[in-house]
Parts: sequence; structure tokens; C-alpha cells
Amino acid sequence: MTTETTGRVLSSLEAALPGLEALYVDLHQHPELAFTETRTAAELARRLTEDGFEVHTGIGRTGVVGVLRNGEGPTVLLRADIDALPVEEQTGLAYASTARGVDDDGNDVPLMHACGHDMHATWLSGAAHLLAAGREAWSGTLLAVFQPAEEGSGGAAAMVRDGLFDLAGRPDFVFGQHIAPGPAGWVLTRPGVIMAAAESLRITLHGRGGHGSRPETTVDPVVLAASVVLKLQTVVSRETAATEPAVVTVGSLHVGTAANVIADDAVLEVNTRAFDDGVLQRLHAAIERIVNAEAVAADAPKPPTIEVLNAYPVTANDEAASDELTEAFRAHFGADATLPAPQVTGSEDFGEFGRAAGVPSVFWLVGGFDPQQVITAMTEGRFEKDVPSNHSPRFAPILHPTLRTGVETLVVAALSRFPHPATGRPA
Repeated sequence: MTTETTGRVLSSLEAALPGLEALYVDLHQHPELAFTETRTAAELARRLTEDGFEVHTGIGRTGVVGVLRNGEGPTVLLRADIDALPVEEQTGLAYASTARGVDDDGNDVPLMHACGHDMHATWLSGAAHLLAAGREAWSGTLLAVFQPAEEGSGGAAAMVRDGLFDLAGRPDFVFGQHIAPGPAGWVLTRPGVIMAAAESLRITLHGRGGHGSRPETTVDPVVLAASVVLKLQTVVSRETAATEPAVVTVGSLHVGTAANVIADDAVLEVNTRAFDDGVLQRLHAAIERIVNAEAVAADAPKPPTIEVLNAYPVTANDEAASDELTEAFRAHFGADATLPAPQVTGSEDFGEFGRAAGVPSVFWLVGGFDPQQVITAMTEGRFEKDVPSNHSPRFAPILHPTLRTGVETLVVAALSRFPHPATGRPA
């Protein structure tokens, strides 16, 4: 990749920014939950079609894939996720979402792009536009993948199962990125594991209900659930080595309907995270052991029911490909703006694409918040309090230079692998 080639492809970015800002605002105002992203998908597909891509829709139910075949060379997959969250926006932005939708349980819920997927989609739309317009500078095949249902619903795996690679071809490299609550203009990379593995479980504890005046005739699921919740806190503190970071969270507990009624069942939802798939498996085994043992101790009428809601392996970057891409970012953005990423306890299904294809994949972070605000918060030890994290109702990236940076990273990543048609060397 040469500076001259990159500059040529990026030369029309300035002119494209107003349209990309309009796209971002539109997506932000019209968020859609996992596997319902029909309006979002239609708009992204329309833009790909205008840019000359071969467009496939309905991949993994609501995913969109654009294919641009541009001569001999490798196939590079660029991915963005597009779904939103059931969160009520509290950013105060002029373009804040007031949308509502229906969740999987049939509940009417507020909707918000609280994790930045609207920015991700805008970045990829912009990069696809620039690479299509500058196709004389590179050779190969570009896959622009707009993935549905990243938020706990397995959208990446759904796209693979639905024949993504049969339609578009198997990639040689897979690249993706995520907006982070860091200074806008910063690009953060990390070889190896960058995001945690995660698993969510729904556990039903079976008791025997009855009247609150006669607890001796019941097996109280409230008491059983309380014992389980407390005992689960020992999985990390007493069963996991201090050198193996892990998290066990009981995020939801539902039991009972009235003060004088002892219910039949209690339902817990538990989330676990670790930076090693083996550690995550040990967390699961410990949870099963504790839940079943507490049920026996309570003389429950039958064993608990344990259901896996979703599971994500670690997001691990190919080390050689990550190092090479980091050098490309440093050459383009400078060493001051290309920094090491921390290991993030959040989780992603991006890695499904590289694993399914059996090829190197690299995932990185792009800062999206006011640099002075973030740096001041870090300096004063107030980062967690003053800078809203992903999934917060106050998560509000600044538009500039966030838009520009995220488009440039994807373009630089693609050009780092595509050869120049005249020389055959990296574009």
C-alpha cells in the first residue's frame, strides 16, 4: 500500500462526508432490533447498488452483502453490524431516537443505537463508496457485509449458514471495527485476543408453591434462588485463578406474583465472560454444579432447567495480520493516533466469519468521543463516571472526526491487501 494510492482512493471522502453524516443521522433516528433491520438493510442495499456492487439481501434473514469484483487478486471482507438495542435514548441530541419496537417476548420497548452500529454501518457504506469510485487503484474482490443481529442473536453465524460464502465467495482476509468511548481520531489495535468470550444462560429453579402462611408445605424458589445467587459469587472469587480474568453476572431474577404466595419457580439469567474459551467452559461447569447442588439441598421436586441463550467465543486477531495492519495504520494516521487496544470484556460475533472461512481476521477499535473530554476524565480518574460506555442511554459519539476516521481505517485495511493492477504489489 502506498500513500499515493491511499490518497487517490480517499480523495473524494471530503465530498462524501455530508451524505455520510445524513446517513448516520437517518440510521440513528430509525433503529431496529436484531433480525428486524428491514429499513436499515434496504437503505444500505440501495447505496451499494448505486455504487455498482452486486447486491444480495436477506442473508441471515436481514443481512446485506455487496460484492465488487475488480480483477485478479485476493478477496477482502469488510464487516459492519446494523442492529440496535431496547434502550431509551437520553443523549439530548437533536436527532435522538424516539423509535419503539417489539422485542422477542412481545413487549413494546424503546429503541436506540446505543452501541454505535449506526456508525459502523455508515463507515462501511462510506468505505464501499470510495473503494468503488477508486477501483482503478486496486485489484481483487471486495465483500461489504452488513450483518444483522450482533446483539446476542448470532447474526454472523446466521449469515454463514445462509450461504454467505457460496454467494459472495470465500474471503482471504476479514476486517472489522467497533466504535469505543475513546478520543475521536484514535485507532486502537491488538494482536491476539481483543474481546472476551461470553455465554448467557437462563436457569429455571423448580420449587413447590403454596400459601405464604404454610411455608413448611412448599419448596420456596425465592430462598433457593437467593442461595444460588450468593453461591455463584464464589465461582470467580474462589474457583478461578487471579491470573485468569472472569466475570459471572446474575443480570435477571424473576419469581413470584404476590406477597402471600410462594411461587412454583424462579428464573435467573446469568452472563459469564472470560478471555479464554477454556475458562468460560469451567465457569459453565461450576454454574451447573452449584445450581444442581443447591436444588438438591433445598429438596426441589426436580432438577433445574439450564438453557444456553447465546455463546460467543473470544475475538482473537491473527497476530501477523494484526501487526501488518497496525503498521499500515501508523503510516496513514501516525504513531500518536495508532495505539495499543486494551482487552475488552465485551464480546462480539465478528470472529465467526474468519473461523468459518479459515482465514486471518483482524478487529480493531476506533475512538468516537470528544478528545478533551476523554483525556480530562482519564487524567482526573473519572473516566467510568464521565464518559458513557457502549449500551449506555447517553452513548453519543461526536460526528467529526469519527466519521472520517472510521471510513479511512476500512479503506486502509482493504488497500493493505489489494494489489495495484499495474504493479501487482500491494496497492
